[in-house]
Amino acid sequence: MDKPVFSKVSSGAGQLMDPFHRQITYLRLSVTDRCDLRCTYCMDENVRFVPRREVLSLEELDRLASSFVALGVRKIRLTGGEPLVRKGIDWLVQRLGRHLQSGALDELTMTSNGTQLPRYAAQLAGAGIKRINISLDSRDPQKFREISRIGELSSVLKGIDAALEVGLKVKINMVAIKGFNEDEIAGMMVWAHEKGMDLTLIEVMPFGDGARWLPNLIGLDDVRVRLGDRFTLEDIPARTGGPARYVKVRETGGLLGLITPMSGNFCDGCNRIRVTCRGRLYQCLGHEQYVDLRATMQEHEDDEALKEAIHQAIAAKPKGHDFAERRSCGTPNVKRDMSSTGG
Repeated sequence: MDKPVFSKVSSGAGQLMDPFHRQITYLRLSVTDRCDLRCTYCMDENVRFVPRREVLSLEELDRLASSFVALGVRKIRLTGGEPLVRKGIDWLVQRLGRHLQSGALDELTMTSNGTQLPRYAAQLAGAGIKRINISLDSRDPQKFREISRIGELSSVLKGIDAALEVGLKVKINMVAIKGFNEDEIAGMMVWAHEKGMDLTLIEVMPFGDGARWLPNLIGLDDVRVRLGDRFTLEDIPARTGGPARYVKVRETGGLLGLITPMSGNFCDGCNRIRVTCRGRLYQCLGHEQYVDLRATMQEHEDDEALKEAIHQAIAAKPKGHDFAERRSCGTPNVKRDMSSTGG
């Protein structure tokens, strides 16, 4: 077994390096746990949202993100819940855009369900966002309503069109579920590629109430084999900073991403860290341990204490998750819902 190699960290040190010599350059920052959908793999049916008094203010989110940038983070993805339901999100995006203009940040992106994009797409593009991920698990209106509990497919499709119209590069994220949408995967891929979008498939994960879908887990290697009967899939080295492995589909010219937390552990090259809307830094998606950065920010006005807390948290980052050990029927690996972590 690999053993962690700890090194002394000091406040203000330049890079965030974890015990396994992985440099942390990617922050996934949740701005809210609220959403206008209730997707079953993401959120409990009787979800209890974080009390608003415990949610980081927009100014605190800006301060926190800026501290990560100062410590060498080069990419920030805003998540939720649905980030675009957060009041004042346009202000936050504009504020973070200054790090793009200075060159301190390479990329500012967002993951969305798409419903609010007709209102916000132009503002996002104007602030410097060039890419956005949109979650869409089915193009069948009835199935979409079933998976989202309350959503209308048409609102997401309008959001996708709005994003494309302002020049945003769109990637569709699709959670692959056996017996539910596996028969739509090929069609979703062709549709996405025809519109100039890439498609990434994601295996179901053992989070909270979403663990109900574990019996419907599809190994994406199997999906790739099936797609290979109809399409020519060519491995490519392209990466976008996340865990997806990409193949190019010769017939469509588009890219297909595969995220395999259950069937193929991708932790060795992890460069990511997640912070929830209440300021909890989770060193690993698949573990419950966290560091409360909100408390540090409230106790200290200067950012040096915050940066030191971030360093110490990274110094305790584990080598990886243990999702594969929890593949038994309906057993959650993590009690919290994905929506409370930041999707």
